[in-house]
Amino acid sequence: MTKTIAIVGGGAAGTFGAIAAATHDRSAKVIVLEATDSPLDKVRISGGGRCNVTNNCFDPAELVKNYPRGHRELKSIFSRFQPRDTVAWFESRGVKLKAEPDGRMFPVTDSSATIVNCLLNAAAEFGVDLKYQSRVKAVRAVGERESSPQYEVDLHGESVLTCDRLLIATGSSPQGYRLAESLGHHIVPCVPSLFTFKVSDGRLDGLTGISFDQVELLLAVGDKKFRQTGPMLITHWGLSGPAILKLSAFAARELSDSNYRAELSVNFLPGQKRESLLRRLAASRDHYGRKQVQVDGPLPIPKRYWSRVIQRQGIPEETTWSGLTKAAMDAIVGELTNAQFAVSGKGIFKEEFVTCGGVNLKEIDFKMMQSKLCPGLFFAGEILDIDGITGGFNFQSAWSTGWVAGSAMAG
Repeated sequence: MTKTIAIVGGGAAGTFGAIAAATHDRSAKVIVLEATDSPLDKVRISGGGRCNVTNNCFDPAELVKNYPRGHRELKSIFSRFQPRDTVAWFESRGVKLKAEPDGRMFPVTDSSATIVNCLLNAAAEFGVDLKYQSRVKAVRAVGERESSPQYEVDLHGESVLTCDRLLIATGSSPQGYRLAESLGHHIVPCVPSLFTFKVSDGRLDGLTGISFDQVELLLAVGDKKFRQTGPMLITHWGLSGPAILKLSAFAARELSDSNYRAELSVNFLPGQKRESLLRRLAASRDHYGRKQVQVDGPLPIPKRYWSRVIQRQGIPEETTWSGLTKAAMDAIVGELTNAQFAVSGKGIFKEEFVTCGGVNLKEIDFKMMQSKLCPGLFFAGEILDIDGITGGFNFQSAWSTGWVAGSAMAG
């Protein structure tokens, strides 16, 4: 008998899972039920329309460190399908990817349409039936639950689809969580991940756009502390950049619990000892002499921010290097190595909408991405309590879990 495989959700994980299933069982009837009239919308808008497909981190042990939640479970998944496999799959279909200095990988065309078209063409080639505007109302297991039940999928319009395998890959859609719960699964409450910090502080006023190549951050949320290093950017509402986004991901749940109130310590000169910095400032008294302190600084700090630091220390504008006191130098170094900012809220990160939370990972068999509660039921992508930092890691989780789930459903 022909096996019927139904996938709820036509995003990255669902579409790739469908392709994997159809690849491994050419006789199966594979159907994707997409609620909108256009699948892969998140792929289309990602990366500013370029699509950050994956990251060129090819060591699974290192790769999993980029996932605040799900890193343990993903280790086995990445041993079977990782970024190297993603690159190979797309290149086998004529789509070459390129790596940027920070590890992010994009199609050489710099167009997300290249990725979308590749996926849709592969789905068509393998006979996947993509059904648009197919809103799922309910799902239920029929037959013997303990052995190998079938599933009935109720669609708007009163039609019912019966399938032998069911994959739910609805991203962070509330409807997907409701479907999972109706089949006995528990949902870890969802909160935002990957967001910027709202910081109202006079030290940042008027400095929008200033960036720092490397800072060291310590975020205190209640009695918990989180550390990150990396680039940081001043925005008109506070602080952003890769280091801030990483912090937001790893501290997502704690920040939500605190209503996004936290204390942030910033070291603008990581790796440099206080004593050596003081010696450099002292040497500047001889080197710069009568030049104004606000104008010329010897440390690797953007000039506008250096001037702001000097102003905030109460050092008069006309102060020259020869007149700078030891106490003033202590204050400058203290501010640059341990600046304290109050986080009072969050923003969003461009077009990325990532949440932490979802189907409880303890209820999933990660050898196949199959439910431990319902044989024949599978999950992939962001519906799971898995999320990664920015850099192509969330898409890689979708490709990997989708491929493993699709391959298992075909077995």
